[in-house]
Amino acid sequence: MVDRRRAAAVIIRDGHVLMVRERGRGPSGRHDGHEYWTLPGGGIEPGESAEQAVVREVAEEVGLATRSVRHLYDTPYPSGWTACFAVEVAPGEPRLGVDPGRDCDCPRMVGLSWVPLPRSSASEGLMVPTLLMATPEDAAGPPR
Repeated sequence: MVDRRRAAAVIIRDGHVLMVRERGRGPSGRHDGHEYWTLPGGGIEPGESAEQAVVREVAEEVGLATRSVRHLYDTPYPSGWTACFAVEVAPGEPRLGVDPGRDCDCPRMVGLSWVPLPRSSASEGLMVPTLLMATPEDAAGPPR
């Protein structure tokens, strides 16, 4: 695991969490490798708080305006520790954004989907996947 701090958004609507489908780097160095689903989010820039980073990432990756942010938990992620936040967004439909500042001209983000949350009782707490591996069979959406 790389030691890079990240921030990620848990955006819930009607019992579903918003996730972004991304492509990892393949042998060529381009984003044509394995695909996976992840929460909207990314690296915390120098001088930026985790809260500021998650607001910026939500706007960049899914085109939604953030209304409120509440820290939920920290979790390990392949590129470093991730601070996950419950994010309330303004009404509207998400749209796939761009990932500015990348050193590659190929798309890394390739889709969005609302993933059903597992049912749990209020006393169990909310379980949200941070990362789901994608397979060719789930091209229409993430695993359920």
